[in-house]
Amino acid sequence: MSRTSLPTSWRSVLPHLDEPLPPDQSPESPAGGSDAGVSVNLPFALVRQSTQNREFWDIPAEVLDAYRSFRPTPLWRARRFEDAIGARVPIYVKYEGGNISGSHKLNTALAQAHYYAKAGVKELVTGTGAGQWGTALAAACTMFGLRCRVFMVGTSLQKKPYRGTLMRALGATVHASPSDLTDVAARVGGGVNSLALAIGEAVEYAGRTEGAAFCIGSGETYSILHQSVIGLETIEQLAELEATVDSVVGCVGAGSNFGGIALPFFADAATTGAECPQLVAAESSTTPKLTRGVYAYDKTDATGVSPMEAMYTIGSSYPIPDSHSAGLRFHGAAKVISAMRHRDQVTAQAVGQVEALEAGRAFTRSEMVLPAPESGHALAVAARLATDGGSDRGVVACVSGHGYLDLSAYQQLLDGELTAEPPAEQALVSAMDRLKPVQGLAVAGSGHHG
Repeated sequence: MSRTSLPTSWRSVLPHLDEPLPPDQSPESPAGGSDAGVSVNLPFALVRQSTQNREFWDIPAEVLDAYRSFRPTPLWRARRFEDAIGARVPIYVKYEGGNISGSHKLNTALAQAHYYAKAGVKELVTGTGAGQWGTALAAACTMFGLRCRVFMVGTSLQKKPYRGTLMRALGATVHASPSDLTDVAARVGGGVNSLALAIGEAVEYAGRTEGAAFCIGSGETYSILHQSVIGLETIEQLAELEATVDSVVGCVGAGSNFGGIALPFFADAATTGAECPQLVAAESSTTPKLTRGVYAYDKTDATGVSPMEAMYTIGSSYPIPDSHSAGLRFHGAAKVISAMRHRDQVTAQAVGQVEALEAGRAFTRSEMVLPAPESGHALAVAARLATDGGSDRGVVACVSGHGYLDLSAYQQLLDGELTAEPPAEQALVSAMDRLKPVQGLAVAGSGHHG
């Protein structure tokens, strides 16, 4: 096992992209309308981190001090997992589950709470799927003296009630989404359970509450920047082990975990001239935006009032099937991940929940670490690459969180009660057919994209 020094700066990939990211569009304007800009509720520091082509950003002292309680996180070669799956090349894992939130989400939650507190905000409001982000934000708000309100996808809260308990223990107010507190939930109806709706409720509630601000932890460019500590540590840890990998894997909901581990490798290769490993996003087959979606402008939440973003998406209106990987049940990918996907700088593979949980179980039995179902997707892709010849030198995968509050998923796996039905093609087509492709191009995620 290797442990490295704690990074003192975040690293942005923006200076190394061939073109600037497509501008956001106003939800009221026709396609091709003017740039909608960044939300006016955002602290200026986060606006700058999302828009400026500056590579290194100093981590504030208060955030760095908070990081020291759980960073740097461990990286090790998973030799027993390799033996269990018959791997032909080494597999290294970067583990992000050793903090109060149980996941990588705390990296950006602490940063955002710091910036919002400095901006005078009194309460942060958010939506969460699996509950890892809600837990992370609840912890960060406690640390920086803010109130916290969380709208959690209702079916997920039912399956993981102790996520809600932990958030409340940290001082947060928790609502199952759809709730009876917002107009957007009333319009959509009680039968819909999605992260987009939970986010939409949070957006509406924050917008009408004095002293409150909406806060999100995955798809935004500044959030992915904060997660770069994962990849920066990973690069140094692999160097300490004199290990070489040609594949970097992370699971993708909107993209912060994958972006956190993978994009520093891209920036490092662009700076040094070295060959960049293949950057492989592992997504849920229930929300296959990177493998079956289109590159188009779409809503980021169910309210439709937020700026439209250029993303790989299966359509915000698509009724996402239920699954145990709630953290991956988002219809679109982050705009920076999507832009890089469009340019073939990252690739993607979709994984069903049975395969993901089987990979998680194999990892548990071999490495004695229980991964979250979301992380099981990354392990499943790592296993594919290490056994089927997709990697020639080695794989590093991010185990983004622990699964101790996801034992009901593993129970259903052990009882043979889980299924893994991919979305019907016609349902996907119907959800995507009204979207305006970016730059007039509808690029399907099949074929050479992986």
